[in-house]
Amino acid sequence: MEDNRRIDERQAGILREAAALAKGELEHEGSGHDWWHIYRVTELAKRIAAEEGADPFICELAALLHDLADEKLVDDPEAGMKRTENWMLEHEATADEAAHVMEIIATMSFKGGGGAAMKTPEGRVVQDADRLDALGAIGIARTFVYSGKKGRPMYDPNIPVRQEMTPEEYRSGKDTAINHFHEKLLKLRDLMNTEAGRRIADDRHAFIEEFLLRFDREWQGR
Repeated sequence: MEDNRRIDERQAGILREAAALAKGELEHEGSGHDWWHIYRVTELAKRIAAEEGADPFICELAALLHDLADEKLVDDPEAGMKRTENWMLEHEATADEAAHVMEIIATMSFKGGGGAAMKTPEGRVVQDADRLDALGAIGIARTFVYSGKKGRPMYDPNIPVRQEMTPEEYRSGKDTAINHFHEKLLKLRDLMNTEAGRRIADDRHAFIEEFLLRFDREWQGR
C-alpha cells in the first residue's frame, strides 16, 4: 500500500533540526551507533513507510532520534528520554507527535528478543528499519566495530551460544562477535513486522549465512 501523505513545512523544519541534533551528538560515536547508522535507518524507514502506508513524519522523526537515549550510549537513559521528548516539544512538535515518537523509541530495542510488540504501523516500520541495519554487509561490519569497541573477542569456540536471555543477560553476559550473529542477528528476519521489511531482510539474512559458512571454513584452516 503506497502512502500519499506529505510532510508539511512545519514538519520538514523539525526533521532538519532533528537530523542536525542527531549528527551533532553521534557523529563521533565509535560503536556502530553513529550518525551514519541513523542516516541509514532513516532512509530505510522512509522507504518502508512509503510501501506500508505509515505516517512519513513520525517514522522519519523516530528514526532520527531513536538512539539519543539508548542505554548502550548514555549513562542515564531515563534522563535521555525526557530530554528527547522536551526537545521535540520545544521544536514545534505537537504533544501527540512527541508521545507517538517516544512510545516508538521506548519499545523498539531488541532486548534479548523479549521486547514488547510495537503498537502502531509507524513503530513497526522504524523497528524494522533499525533491525535491517543489523543485517547484511552493514550488519557484519557493525558487529565487529561494536565488538572491538567493547573488547569482545572475535570468536571463542569455548564460549557457547546463549539461547534464552533476559535483557540484563543480553547486555552483560559473556559473548563473542560470532556468537552475536546466532544470538541476535539471525533471529531478526523472522521478527520483521512488515512485508517490505521481510523482503529486504531475506537478502541480508542470506548474506550473513554465507559469511558465517565462510568464516567457519577459514577458522578451521580450510
